[in-house]
Amino acid sequence: MPQSRSTPVSRAPQLSGLGELVYHNAHEAPQAPLFSRKADGQWHHVNATEFLRDVTAVAKGLIAAGVGAGDRVVLGCATGYEWTLVNFAIWAVRGVVVPVHPACSRRRLHHILRDCRPAAAVVESDRHAAAIAEIQHELLDLGRTWRLADDSGLEAVTKPGAYIDGSAVRLRRDETTRADPAAISYPVTTAPDAPGSVLTHGNFLAGAESLIQRLSPLLAGGEQASTLMHLPLADVFGHSALVGCVMARVRVGFCERGAQVRREVRMFRPTVLLALPRLLEQVYAVEKAKAKESGWDNLNAFNAATELAVDFDKSGRRGAWRRVSRVMYEWMYSRIKEALGGRVRFIVVGGGQLPARLTHFYGGAGLPVLQGFGTVQTTGAFVLNAPGEVRVGTVGRPVPGVEVRLSREAEVLVRGATVFAGHHGRAAGAGPGRDGWLATGVFGRLDSEGYLVVDERPSRPRPRPEVDAGPGPGAGEAGRGPAPAPAAAQAPGPQPAAPAAPPAGPAPVEGGIDAACAGLETRLGEHPLISQVLVMAQGRPYATALITLKRDQLEYWRLVNSRPLSTPLTEIAADPQLGWEIQRAVEQANAAAPAEAAVRAFHILGEEFSPRSGLLLPSGRLRRDAILRAFAEEIEALYQGRGAGQQR
Repeated sequence: MPQSRSTPVSRAPQLSGLGELVYHNAHEAPQAPLFSRKADGQWHHVNATEFLRDVTAVAKGLIAAGVGAGDRVVLGCATGYEWTLVNFAIWAVRGVVVPVHPACSRRRLHHILRDCRPAAAVVESDRHAAAIAEIQHELLDLGRTWRLADDSGLEAVTKPGAYIDGSAVRLRRDETTRADPAAISYPVTTAPDAPGSVLTHGNFLAGAESLIQRLSPLLAGGEQASTLMHLPLADVFGHSALVGCVMARVRVGFCERGAQVRREVRMFRPTVLLALPRLLEQVYAVEKAKAKESGWDNLNAFNAATELAVDFDKSGRRGAWRRVSRVMYEWMYSRIKEALGGRVRFIVVGGGQLPARLTHFYGGAGLPVLQGFGTVQTTGAFVLNAPGEVRVGTVGRPVPGVEVRLSREAEVLVRGATVFAGHHGRAAGAGPGRDGWLATGVFGRLDSEGYLVVDERPSRPRPRPEVDAGPGPGAGEAGRGPAPAPAAAQAPGPQPAAPAAPPAGPAPVEGGIDAACAGLETRLGEHPLISQVLVMAQGRPYATALITLKRDQLEYWRLVNSRPLSTPLTEIAADPQLGWEIQRAVEQANAAAPAEAAVRAFHILGEEFSPRSGLLLPSGRLRRDAILRAFAEEIEALYQGRGAGQQR
């Protein structure tokens, strides 16, 4: 059985919990800047002593509010210093942080609240505060909900604990062990009922220690390492990366809300870049566009520099001619480096893979890219390419202290100190299997030197209807769609949805069919991604639907699935993976509908119905007749050439 392992990681310093990390830094390097906050266009540093002071103040406030050891605290704020402060304060009082993404849907948040039963919540948006208020009567343990966007901000949290002695926090910290739960991490997903994973203090500390050991050759140097945190801290990759930065004293910058990441990177000038693939794709695309605008000569020079960098990085032997040729285009590579601040030593990519060509390009330009891979259950990355040992096309070898092997079916199995303790709530238990091996649900292969190549995560098997092989309109735009693909990867055109025993002929018109369709529209509208639904059944051979998507949840879905920010909404609506997600929602809604009202095909639109388009009344009701006229072609495509017995 293929297997790869790394040497055990040495734990230095020896810490019993994550709260102790704050005190350790303040004792060892009191003036070391740990964070940078931007205010009024200027960066302001927060040193280890100041961070300890702020964490203690919030921790005392949590104690005054009744947060006890093991109590869960929901943290639903945007990435920033306040998020970090509250997070470490929760750990300092032996609480359990429950990170919630700012774009988390109401239904998903309700599931998280019911599942984790929090003692307190710290949120930022009115939407999250309202969602909590809706089910407040069910949350008997929820004592306080703070909203940071209020004028008082964090002062509302700290004020009740102003007169509590700091020794109360110290006693909690001293009682913490590595086996204590530190976080319940719910995957960043639009699936409303995905379970949360219990991650311990030991999981986070072991993950941070192993990453530091893997990256230590590049972290060493005269000046302090720094990075700009634009990764979502609610995601386990960003959460574990934050712990690693604090442990290694890599100064973390937080950019202003809504700021352009590329601009902030240039201004902050990090030495370490923790990036999602799309940031590097954007930087390359922007510089290429600038070269094209300057004239064809510059574009040709840019393309030549790209080819040379790719070839230089691929080459095992770099003779004098290759080195000289590369120097000729150093001015071009300097533009890329300046676009990233001009001081980046290396780039760590998570949350998806950067294409091999771009990986070689950045490596050849003098910006080595280290790919990694991990899951929620492994507390972030369990494999990572090492400095000087990058193998493009792989996600690296196991980090220190972790073992990786493949099952007979080529599923990736992981064992080590970063592997989670088990799920929480209704899915409690379900942790690692025999001998501590975790089945990740990810498939791949190990090469001869132990580097992991990850394949696409397979979807859960589901019945697939028979489909036409002919052309049809795409899901986001009429008359447009990719060529037919194998069943497992078929792109969504008019989408099939499986009703129970469809009638063999036109659906009988009953007095209750309108009510049944309205019920279907309501049930589908509860899905986090779906904004509006119009179901058509009366006088038609079978029921079909037009579906629009929520713009904010589309941005969330785009983040989860690593789609470029520049992708038009019509292309997002036509994405096969999104199509299957909507199809599952339709199938679930059909289960409670009579056969004549069950939706057998649907069409996803790239834009919501709005009053401006004349398709939505000011009251929020759909103008059905206007919609039927406006999208007559798309509706016809849902029926054209298909009998009632076919599902397409």
